[in-house]
Amino acid sequence: MNIKEYISQNGGYISSAEAKEKSLYNQLLYEVEKGTIVRVRQGIYALNEGLAKPMVDVERLVPGGILCAYSAWSHYGLTTQIPLSYCIAIERSRKVTLPEYPPIELFFLSKSVFELGVSETVIEGFQVKIYDMEKSVCDAVKYRNRIGIDVSSEILRNYLSRKDSDITRLYAYAKDMRLGKRMDELVKYMI
Repeated sequence: MNIKEYISQNGGYISSAEAKEKSLYNQLLYEVEKGTIVRVRQGIYALNEGLAKPMVDVERLVPGGILCAYSAWSHYGLTTQIPLSYCIAIERSRKVTLPEYPPIELFFLSKSVFELGVSETVIEGFQVKIYDMEKSVCDAVKYRNRIGIDVSSEILRNYLSRKDSDITRLYAYAKDMRLGKRMDELVKYMI
């Protein structure tokens, strides 16, 4: 089997360990030298044209990471803002090495907040962990000074106008994230 075919059939990435296991390591080195395959991070390689896709395999790039903030808001259609980088949450105690490409913005969270509202979904063929809509809205309130009050308000307004919004869960998450009072004020203002 050709290494390009193997990468295409296996989510767009290959590790150097996989390449050695499948006897494709020499092909990998040759294609890297040619520029058709690029090193994404230590031990992880991808097809050059595959990196143009709007979604990447988050688990391979940042193991244990969860899509959050702009990436989640955009996925749920809560904002018109286009994410300039992948927003990925990790536990505060972790250290990760980021690849040069794609651009990734890390959000370091405490263990209790990190584990709150995690769901899994398939986006463009990749199984990814992403915060559910309610946790994402709480993040917008939490980071309102970082992202801007207007963006935060847009996200909350769009969430409240949806038929699938779960206000009970939103308030439960807000309480767990110590945003209960602020969330209550904002929701009352929006209504």
